[in-house]
Amino acid sequence: MKLGIITHFDAAHSLPGYEGKCKNVHGHTYKVEVIVEGEVDEETNFVIDYIELKAILEEFLTKLDHRYLNEIIDYPTCEMIVTYIKEELFKELQSKELPIRLQSIKLWEGKDKWVMIE
Repeated sequence: MKLGIITHFDAAHSLPGYEGKCKNVHGHTYKVEVIVEGEVDEETNFVIDYIELKAILEEFLTKLDHRYLNEIIDYPTCEMIVTYIKEELFKELQSKELPIRLQSIKLWEGKDKWVMIE
């Protein structure tokens, strides 16, 4: 069974090699949707408690929230940001030995642009 959560963070970045306004420092409100997959636990009747999953994601995203992403990710395009989130969140979920698998992450940059990694 699959389930998902959505949360947000705000951050700034620049794309120095880009020809256009985005080469300058600017910020976005990013929306992050995480989908996980697992079996329903017979004792709890949950794949994972939404509160637990959201807490894990939000704890991780504090590393990115209100930060200059160029200090964390070499060239922070949406593609590189979602890859970073996937790799770090995968490690976090594995370290907690939860019975779920990371299925996909969708990252919106603002209201109408997104990238997804599965």
